[in-house]
This record gives sequence, structure tokens and C-alpha cells, in this order.
Amino acid sequence: EVQLVESGGGLVQPGGSLRLSCKASGFTFDRYTMNWVRQAPGKGIEWVSTINPGGDFTSYADSVKGRFTISKDNVKNILYLQMNSLKPEDTAMYYCVKPGDAPASRGTQVTVSS
Repeated sequence: EVQLVESGGGLVQPGGSLRLSCKASGFTFDRYTMNWVRQAPGKGIEWVSTINPGGDFTSYADSVKGRFTISKDNVKNILYLQMNSLKPEDTAMYYCVKPGDAPASRGTQVTVSS
């Protein structure tokens, strides 16, 4: 059974940083591209970032480019999202997903507010 468990969210002031983690199990993690997506209150799912199986190719939404960094540890089966220079518009529930999948995990809440 595929399981993805996100953690690391919280309340942070504008300009602050957080590092999200996603522990994966139930599939061969090092063979999969992985995505971070987010959903703000009252809005649809927004793609945030993608990383290839080996971790040497990444892509980002324009809204987070230069501020967020995606990475993965294929030994520990963990996907990360380092988020710096956070803005109020980054407030959302964040999910890790395999490409083509809808979020099915609990996610982790990020709230950016002073």
C-alpha cells in the first residue's frame, strides 16, 4: 500500500522559512518522479515543484521559483521542500504526490502570517 506522510508545516512570519518532509512507503521511491502540490482555502490544487527519480532535475512554479527547493533522499525514502522567504500567499495545505495522482494523504498546513 502506497503511503505518503507529510510533516514540517506550521505558522511562520512573512520572510521566514520551513522545511517540509514527506515519508514515502509502499513503492519503489527511487524510481519515481515526485511532486509537491498545495491547496489554499477555497482554491484548487496548485502544482508547486517536481523532482526526477535521481534527484538531479527539478522544476518549479513561477510563484515559488528562487524561494523553494525540492530534494529527495532515496536511501531514507523522504521527499523534502525547503521553503524560504515565505509570503502570506504561500499559505496552504501542502501535499506530496506521485505524478498523475490526486492528493490522498493528510498533508501539512503552512500558514504565513504576522
